Amino acid sequence: MLEHATKSPESVPAPLLIDASDTVSKLFWAKVQERGDAVAMREKDFGIWNPITWKDYGERSKLAGLGLKKLGLERGDVVSIISENIPEWLYTDMGTLGVGGVSNGVYTTDSAKQVEYIINDSCSRFVFVENEEQLDKVLLTRQNSPTLLKIIVYDMEGLLRFQDPQVMSFDELLQLGAEYELSHPKAWEHEISLSKPNDLAVLIYTSGTTGPPKGAMISHRNIMFHISNADVFCESQPGDELLSFLPLCHIAERKFSVFYPLKTGAVINFIESLDTVPENAREVAPTWFFAVPRIWEKFYSDITIKMSDATRVGKLAYNTAIAIGKNRAQRSLNGEKIPAHLNAAFWLADKLVLNNIKVYLGLGRTRILGTGAAPISPDLIVWYLALGLQMREIYGQTENTGISTVMPKRIKLGTVGVALPGTEVALSPQSEIIVRGPHVFLGYLNNQAKTDESVIDGWLHTGDVGLIDEDGYVKITDRMKDIIVTAGGKNITPSEIENQLKFSPFISDAVVIGDKRKYLSCLIMIDHDNVVKYAQDRAVPFTNYASLCATKEVHDLIAGEIAKVNENFARVETIKRFALIDQLLSAEDDELTPTMKLKRKFVNEKYKKLIDGMYQ
Repeated sequence: MLEHATKSPESVPAPLLIDASDTVSKLFWAKVQERGDAVAMREKDFGIWNPITWKDYGERSKLAGLGLKKLGLERGDVVSIISENIPEWLYTDMGTLGVGGVSNGVYTTDSAKQVEYIINDSCSRFVFVENEEQLDKVLLTRQNSPTLLKIIVYDMEGLLRFQDPQVMSFDELLQLGAEYELSHPKAWEHEISLSKPNDLAVLIYTSGTTGPPKGAMISHRNIMFHISNADVFCESQPGDELLSFLPLCHIAERKFSVFYPLKTGAVINFIESLDTVPENAREVAPTWFFAVPRIWEKFYSDITIKMSDATRVGKLAYNTAIAIGKNRAQRSLNGEKIPAHLNAAFWLADKLVLNNIKVYLGLGRTRILGTGAAPISPDLIVWYLALGLQMREIYGQTENTGISTVMPKRIKLGTVGVALPGTEVALSPQSEIIVRGPHVFLGYLNNQAKTDESVIDGWLHTGDVGLIDEDGYVKITDRMKDIIVTAGGKNITPSEIENQLKFSPFISDAVVIGDKRKYLSCLIMIDHDNVVKYAQDRAVPFTNYASLCATKEVHDLIAGEIAKVNENFARVETIKRFALIDQLLSAEDDELTPTMKLKRKFVNEKYKKLIDGMYQ
């Protein structure tokens, strides 16, 4: 049935015991006892990064869990969390797992209707909300949520006089936990001892690009398998620092900010807001940095636009340094020995130019950059390699707990690396990538039919089409459902075209259109900040986002960027016409997933008239 099955060269039966612990809650408590006063995380408050020790982390998690126990939580009950990344998120997460509950993150950008759907689908009994804004969403629809027992609020600002029998503060919950511990002094340790590897630990709701979100059921065993492989991505070192800013509802951020540090001891630093990511990165100087491609594209765009305003000498210095870096990176990618004179030139370029760029981006001491959750342009990876940074792509889905392949030290551009140790990756007869291993999820909550479609004979069907080369490197060509078949019968994979378009500092996202059409067209979402600056520098008049998109100058700018990309493709694969989405979109809009990806199916439906206009 399978073709080109491959295993990682290092594949061995995955050790699911870590320091004699076989569940996340057992490992967490063991590390709390071991690390004590060592710093576990930091949160910035009034301009100061305040440390939180492992002892504090453990104590607050324990009290949160026991507080839930006193409120009536039973083993297997679901606890939902609607909050940005803050320490309380982790206290709730570990506290819930500690007493046998199931934690479930909800995106803060979700509407009240979406929150209602997830609460009801998961049968959540307890919901934690960050503040008044998130509380309002739950209060608006709680009459339709029969399983909901209690709502707990982290930040009570603006709610001090608010009274509701179903709502309480997080501090009140911790007090309940302290009271419960006094009357049940060994309850916490006993509850942790009851946890089993195959118990459901976490629900991760998919972002819903192809319909209503589905709750992926992740077990302790699934998570422990990945924790055991934490050093495969980046070997940990004392003093490691992480920056937590992607939504903790997303499996990738959950692993890097919550689960991996249980093994590595890396310190988690919570950003102040998404707007302060660059500033916070400069302050923290993380040693690991995982982000989705959109973040790496923004960093590159920021430098590109800044260099366009640089002096002639500055531009020359930058272009020379990057050229040296790219020459060195390309030789390394080709497996060539780098000449001594090139290493010397790079050392000088780094001292004079490149290191300043890395420090500006907050990457001055970063050993490994990780990218995943969406395709990334190989040209963008080369740019980071030219800076002297190691960027490694990872590939996976929520359904395999986030990672199936990881790029080893030998980088092959255009691939997503080799199978994670203990993982099997293969191709079906239809060239669909399928994976098998201890990380494959338990299934979709309340949806056995979809589970049976996704997991067949232990193999998770990813929905991605790809190739596996003779060295075991996996290449993703596209999503099965996204392949375009033109009216002329030509099969085209749009993702490669879209990735090259997104490499432009002026293009935020792109959706290639052309299924059953005579030629390819494209919907473009411009990069707001960069295009606004472009227009202002040229005195282009506009009043709002829509009028900016309507200007001839912006249209010509994007046409030029598309023309550059068209040069890299065969005639049948080139973009003949394009249109700009003239609405400034955010994660609250239906067109975007919470990880800022355009929903192809939704965009095709919503902008049908715009698309049809490109074929008239």
